[in-house]
Amino acid sequence: MKQTNESKYIQQHLANERTYLAWIRTSIAIIGVGFLATTLHFNTPINEYVDHTLAMFISLISLLLGLLTIILATITYFRTRTSINTQTFHSSFLIIVYMTTVICCIILLFSGYYFLI
Repeated sequence: MKQTNESKYIQQHLANERTYLAWIRTSIAIIGVGFLATTLHFNTPINEYVDHTLAMFISLISLLLGLLTIILATITYFRTRTSINTQTFHSSFLIIVYMTTVICCIILLFSGYYFLI
């Protein structure tokens, strides 16, 4: 068999795949947070319009942020794959800033929600 360009960097490609799967797990957890917020809210006796709206807003925002995380992780995976093969790898800065912002937003939304209850 002929050696391919990717076979020269097997460890780097496998690490890239593990990182991609970790981002997918993270996005699933973010989406799960939204479902958790909605489920916990509707299992409580509070029936105010503002509380329902805020719980649905948290759920929707979590879903959108989780989907955006999947999209960004996929883009980053393919960019990293290309940069490994061409030996022009640069560490990813924007996705780290994005995830930090996402987690901070979710924490702020949840803290605002629980202070209103």
